[in-house]
Amino acid sequence: MSDTRASRHVKLQGVADTTYIPMVARIYATERFPEYFRDATALKLRDRIPVETLERIRKHSSEYTMLASVARYHVLDELVRSFAARYPGGCNVINLGAGLETMAQRLSLPAVTFYEIDLPKTIELRRSLIDPLPSEVIIAGDMFELGWTGRVDRKVPSLLIASGVFQYFREERVTGFLRDLAERLPGELIFDATNEVGVRYANRYVKRTGNASAQILFYVNDARTFADELGMPLVEERVFYTEARRVLKGRLRLWTRIAMRVCD
Repeated sequence: MSDTRASRHVKLQGVADTTYIPMVARIYATERFPEYFRDATALKLRDRIPVETLERIRKHSSEYTMLASVARYHVLDELVRSFAARYPGGCNVINLGAGLETMAQRLSLPAVTFYEIDLPKTIELRRSLIDPLPSEVIIAGDMFELGWTGRVDRKVPSLLIASGVFQYFREERVTGFLRDLAERLPGELIFDATNEVGVRYANRYVKRTGNASAQILFYVNDARTFADELGMPLVEERVFYTEARRVLKGRLRLWTRIAMRVCD
């Protein structure tokens, strides 16, 4: 990566500004708990994150909030590996609201084509930091407009991921999007959501990191009911911390262990 690229920073505001939080969390876990989660690409990018952003996120984050973000990726990585194993002849993994996701680099799955979709400003930031792999297709655009579906290879199965995305939209917009998406691009979808109580805690954390304009709006109190209302089958539901609690049992602070157990 050239020095010119290293010196450029794209200014993000509102929801887009939160794109740095998961990256910082992945760096944190890689440095402290590599036996649980390791992201070598994120670690290499540590010095490319604006210093004030890095310091602000670290200052207002706890061991628990950092691992809460990373636990999501740990679960997602496992589900993507499982999906790819089911289709050794090739498949698509479509990251909706990709941000600075480095899953393609992390997992190294040569038979998978990764589609990274996000708003133009975020894609500009992504391109300034992360060199795409040959297996990645980078798309700048609004995921809700669905024009990007025309660029997806329909000859192989698709797994769509909305990680840390739906939270910032109201339920009616999310459900409308999912119904329209099902008509355009059949496949399986993974998304993360907390319940109504969790939203209150999550919003407090985002505010502490210095971003008061990215409020979490969407939640799911009952996954089966949500799927039934959409008219879609619920394939699986997982909690975040099962593996983290097992692998890091003797290494976590007491409050972190309590919070993980309560949230699960």
